[in-house]
Amino acid sequence: VQLQASGGGLVQPGGSLRLSCAASGSISNFNLMGWYRQAPGKQRELVAVLTSGGAPNYADSVKGRFTISRDNAKNTMYLQMNSLKPEDTAVYYCYAWWSQKRTSYWGQGTQVTVSS
Repeated sequence: VQLQASGGGLVQPGGSLRLSCAASGSISNFNLMGWYRQAPGKQRELVAVLTSGGAPNYADSVKGRFTISRDNAKNTMYLQMNSLKPEDTAVYYCYAWWSQKRTSYWGQGTQVTVSS
């Protein structure tokens, strides 16, 4: 299974973007899916995670602004990002974990730049 992240771009502070993570196969096998981000000179950090049948969890820095969701029928995960701030600028990566196979999957990353 391959993951393809898309939807990044340049947006002004206060704006919105929706990231998508499309899988080449069924995402119903994934026990956990999430988004990470990495800003220049910083370590990769968890942004949001969603377990199958569970409630989402968010980094404190994005709570109330970002929403993670998944559509099993479309084999796609989303990250709706509102009220974007310059500090949200980073490359965003989607991630999935398949516990039966004990295998993790990463998308290639999509750049989000928040700037006026």
